[in-house]
Amino acid sequence: MMKARVTVMLKTGVLDVQGEAVRRALGTLGFAGVEGVRQGKVIELDLDTTDRARAEEAVKAMCEKLLANTVIEKYTVEIL
Repeated sequence: MMKARVTVMLKTGVLDVQGEAVRRALGTLGFAGVEGVRQGKVIELDLDTTDRARAEEAVKAMCEKLLANTVIEKYTVEIL
């Protein structure tokens, strides 16, 4: 059994409305100096395989088909 971690973030240049809301809220709470916030998501998967290459290939396919909107998001895959 293997684990995989997928990190999905908006691509550079895509407006991150949630990140901007967090940045403003941090300023309101007195945390000065935060000039930008990008918010994303982390997805952890338990995979029924011991083949690292096969696991990475499968997770990338999952990202392309479901886990990430590749038009506006980028993703990274870590096999743990």
